[in-house]
Amino acid sequence: MADTNTTDATTRTLEPGQRVYDADGRAIGTIRAITETGVEVQTHGDVETVSLKQALGSDAGEGYLLWRCVNCGELGDLDEIPDRCPGCGGPREDLYAYLED
Repeated sequence: MADTNTTDATTRTLEPGQRVYDADGRAIGTIRAITETGVEVQTHGDVETVSLKQALGSDAGEGYLLWRCVNCGELGDLDEIPDRCPGCGGPREDLYAYLED
């Protein structure tokens, strides 16, 4: 029987209830919802988290909520996420919410 976790990246589908893992393969939670800009993850109690909204309200200084390209690092206004990265042409799926100081 084939391992369903080794599918090609182009055929993966994210769904609510699906487990999410960190880079070391540890389960960190499950997908609660899929949004226009990504996914909301319900984390386990032992995972340290800070929401972007909480981080913006912290005393760490002024922050800017942007989108960022995972491939080239291009940044842009989170309210105006393009269909493709203007820097490298990557798909919208490669853009994620990013907090810039």
